[in-house]
Amino acid sequence: MSADVPRVGLDLDGSLESLGNSMNDLADALDATHECELVRFHSLSAPRAGGVARLHGRALWAPLWRRGLGPGLDRLLEPLDVIHVAGRATPPTRSTPLIISVDDLRPLRGESHEHQRINQLRRAVDHGALLVASTRSASHEVQRVLGVERARVVVVPPAVPNVEPTLEGSALVVNLTGVVEPFLKLSADLATFAQQRGSWVEAVASANVAQRIRARGVDVKLRSRSEARAALADARVVLHISDGARFPSFAIAALAAGVPTIARATAINRELLSGAAALTESDDDVLPLLEDLWDSPTRRAITIAAGRSRAQDFAPATAARAYVALYREVVRG
Repeated sequence: MSADVPRVGLDLDGSLESLGNSMNDLADALDATHECELVRFHSLSAPRAGGVARLHGRALWAPLWRRGLGPGLDRLLEPLDVIHVAGRATPPTRSTPLIISVDDLRPLRGESHEHQRINQLRRAVDHGALLVASTRSASHEVQRVLGVERARVVVVPPAVPNVEPTLEGSALVVNLTGVVEPFLKLSADLATFAQQRGSWVEAVASANVAQRIRARGVDVKLRSRSEARAALADARVVLHISDGARFPSFAIAALAAGVPTIARATAINRELLSGAAALTESDDDVLPLLEDLWDSPTRRAITIAAGRSRAQDFAPATAARAYVALYREVVRG
């Protein structure tokens, strides 16, 4: 197959998003380019729609693929030029180049004690796989933790699912990713701030984090991850509180929806959100920034315009163009 029109196998089980399956969005955007021939498949789950290749013996091999072991994936698919996976399964391939997107750094960090992921990715790189990090700062961490050469890690931001513009949001929406203590310390002040403006606080959190919030009796409306889109539609301002281990898709989606956003100044957030979101070096900065973004029409208008412009850098169509270029490079190489 010509490197100009590569045949690409894309794993739809790679999405980690609460806003929707970003791999489906990437697949649709890749198809729209007409610059690659796409074969969609599921490495860990059963296909739920037509037009998806079925892997013979998938249920049997999935536990091995989670460890980078098992039969070569290219044995189970039609001939391809490159295979792209992004989830917890990293099936080996016999001869087809393998690309692995690494969007979550938590399994690579010491506090997670999850060495399986580290060994899994090292094994894949040893067999020729190329790793894709979501940001430059994330790529440095991947290189350092795995001890792999710089040439084996490239940077391509993932696709952020498209969202509808938020037109009449009234709530203070807090997105919690990987941490909860900063929110618990701020929660009383945030609730008071919202009540003074006839509003309320919504927190988008995992089940475990939500349980901790309930146990503290915090005055907040809890939203599950599956309700992320509904929460974003309610938002007047978004406060994104994260540990800096994940690509900040919710924050970028908020910018795309026209919602002013505050985020902690982690390395990843500085790289991606500077100039578009309000970044805080200290949790003491949150309330003054929140007051400004809530009450000042001028500040809101400037922030909304900057946010929408920045969010275009992470739209599915933008990610698709970057991945097509990478696929071609891998095939030629």
